[in-house]
Amino acid sequence: MQEKPKKKRGCAPLLVVLVLVVALAAVAAVTVLGEVKAGTSGADVTVSIAQGSGVASISKQLADAGVIRFPQVFRLYVKQSGKASQLQYGDFTLHKGMGYDALIDALSQYAAADTVTLTFPEGTPALGIAQAMENAGLCSAEEFLACANGEDGSDFSQYDFWTRIPDNENRFMKCEGYLFPETYEFYKDDTVYNYVNTFYSEFDRRVDGELLDKADASGMSLEDVVILASFVQEEAGNEEDRNVAEVFLNRLAEGSPYPRLESNASSYVQDPNDNNYLYNWVAPYYGGWENLPEGLYNAYNTYSCEGLPAGPISNPGLAAMEAVVDPNTELVGEQGGSPCYFFVTDLSGKYYYASTFEEHQANVRTAQSVNQKLGG
Repeated sequence: MQEKPKKKRGCAPLLVVLVLVVALAAVAAVTVLGEVKAGTSGADVTVSIAQGSGVASISKQLADAGVIRFPQVFRLYVKQSGKASQLQYGDFTLHKGMGYDALIDALSQYAAADTVTLTFPEGTPALGIAQAMENAGLCSAEEFLACANGEDGSDFSQYDFWTRIPDNENRFMKCEGYLFPETYEFYKDDTVYNYVNTFYSEFDRRVDGELLDKADASGMSLEDVVILASFVQEEAGNEEDRNVAEVFLNRLAEGSPYPRLESNASSYVQDPNDNNYLYNWVAPYYGGWENLPEGLYNAYNTYSCEGLPAGPISNPGLAAMEAVVDPNTELVGEQGGSPCYFFVTDLSGKYYYASTFEEHQANVRTAQSVNQKLGG
């Protein structure tokens, strides 16, 4: 039986496909080019760009708002233009159909936006910061703390320091110590995450490699530095920082006869006039002194716990942290003794240092005499 000749498959189908591909690519190119060079005026759109937003984030926002259709193209166009750093944050009134150059120009202009400027003094505890945010109408204190502590699922692992904070069950708050005290301008109606990130990004920026290298050289972790700096901030916060840091470090040194900080800044003292972290901040959070969890109390009472407490007692400034990694190792007491393990202050602001308890008691009497003369 004679076989039927096979039909030869020509190149026509392939050519058709190639033509279609080229045609589609050409249409796409024309469409994209049309958007890049567009000059049409569509509906007005208000876009709110958050402080710290990158080009990728801005591109996505513009696409979501319908201003552009190709966010990846806009992102590449901005970067190729070299104007990425010129883009501002704020509320911008744009319109659909704007060309990319017009968009870049519009986004490069400072946009007037409703903002709130707040100053947080060095040594402000996390609860104080959260309350200030609430008082300013930015967010509730509860929302701020839930985010800052990661309790609402917020993740700040882009910062190395965040991943190194110890998971201690007796630690009061994870965020304590790392909400960098500074003056900030916040957007109204911004996200709680962005509010918290403002503090964390500033901490990450200000606590640089030099400070971390000094901490490593002294055998201290960043957490150790922040905890001790929070006490230096409370007990001094002035030109005495390096001296006070030296006293605390002497107490923490191996073989120290006084292995406890014994600082009223976090102690058993129940006096509203004494700025005691446990009494003034932690106890009210739990509804009163009698409701303090025993483990937490023991971990923060510096008259009973040896070494450092479970966490910082405030958010210290950079000077206090620098004092901890660079203390005054040449400090001597009023009677010439060294190393110093004690200090006391009088109402004039003078600090008295001592190497023995007996010398310290003498300094206390001197300070009391000065206070009496000053009417204290």
